[in-house]
Amino acid sequence: MMNSSPFPTPAKGLPLLGHLVPLLRDPLGFLARLPARGDLVQVRLGPLRALVVCDPDLTCDVLRDDRTFDKGGPVYERLREFAGNGLATCPYGDHRRQRRLLQPAFHPARLPGYARAAAARAAETTGSWQDGQILDVLAVLQELTVRITVDTLFSTTVPPDLLTQALSDLNTLVSGLTVRMATPPPMDRLPTLGNRRYHQARARLPRLLHRLVSERQAAGTDHGDLLSMLLTAQDPVPGPAEQRLTDTEVIDQIVTFFLGATETAASTLAWALHLLGQHPETERRLHAEVDAVLGGRPATHADLPRLELTGRILTETLRLWPSAWGVTRTCTADTHLDRYPVPAGTTIVYSPYLLHHRADLYPDPERFDPDRWAPENPRPPRREAYIPFGGGARKCIGERFVTSEMVLALATIATRWRLRPLPGTRVRPTIGGPTLNPSGLRMCAIARTTTGISSPANREKPQ
Repeated sequence: MMNSSPFPTPAKGLPLLGHLVPLLRDPLGFLARLPARGDLVQVRLGPLRALVVCDPDLTCDVLRDDRTFDKGGPVYERLREFAGNGLATCPYGDHRRQRRLLQPAFHPARLPGYARAAAARAAETTGSWQDGQILDVLAVLQELTVRITVDTLFSTTVPPDLLTQALSDLNTLVSGLTVRMATPPPMDRLPTLGNRRYHQARARLPRLLHRLVSERQAAGTDHGDLLSMLLTAQDPVPGPAEQRLTDTEVIDQIVTFFLGATETAASTLAWALHLLGQHPETERRLHAEVDAVLGGRPATHADLPRLELTGRILTETLRLWPSAWGVTRTCTADTHLDRYPVPAGTTIVYSPYLLHHRADLYPDPERFDPDRWAPENPRPPRREAYIPFGGGARKCIGERFVTSEMVLALATIATRWRLRPLPGTRVRPTIGGPTLNPSGLRMCAIARTTTGISSPANREKPQ
């Protein structure tokens, strides 16, 4: 594959390791420098050669043709180890059937119910904060988004012991994903402590979820939640495949939803609060919007259209810090990208982070500017170059669910609190499995009144 390649490469890599060291040391900087080399750049990651797509139009070509550029490569190979053959990881041949079966769970008519669960959990969580409390922001938001996902996925109370163990196993698997992507066989089977924990969690998680699914099936009650939809979904298109999801497929979808709903939402909300802490004028405008729209009451699904700035803040946050920072595909047939032949078997990499930080697509790309998404902006960004949820037929099915959850959560936080950065705190991006997280983010919660003005006792002290 690409033995004598026509594609440019980054600076010469190391023997055997190739470009693996600079990628692991500074993955975002490594990606951001690639467009200067060309629209298609070949990198070597150990024994693997991969073609990085740096051009937005060529990226769209890859996303539109998911038959030729199928889910595959090191990211999905490792994800499939514990996420199985769910909607996000399954190959082209399984995708259309799964999408049809799952689509009713994300019908617009169901979104208000999910939004009620999200808003209620957000109000409960933020209501427990104390004025002046120091928050480990990412951890707090991960707990919030997990609880929202549990509420919308299961509706009824999950046995605490089962939930605690399942979430612990899922965290072990996700946190070990990056290391395993960079660890070739047979090194990934050595009896190290990390490998043992990973394999134990990988074996235990399906058993725990199977117990949960079996208990719901035995009860035979439709709770109107996502799990009930998964168990009762029927493919409207007749064919040789199963018309319903098998138990294994249901478990794979549960893991997929947990990954998508909790990791993306928590990371994005944490980055948004960090950015607002650095931009007090934007925070002031956010508070003015939530005060005008909500007037101190809880946010609802009906409020989403009027929470315009809240939505733009999250859109811009996802541009700067897209959760899925790098995604792999596998070329299933000989084809072309631009004028270059790409042989079958080639690993393709596209990066939302790379595209979102191109200065020719986003002027002053490192600047946090929610107004670049305002409808009156004379130079709106190219929508096809904004891909935090992917694109084409494989675009995230839960995009509206997750974005609604985030808008309601951010509006709820902004209604009651101002989050101030701690002096001397250094926040840096770290790759936690498939997501891009803000590490070291600790902030002080300052109470607001319903009018958006802090009481004299709680007014922010100058720094």
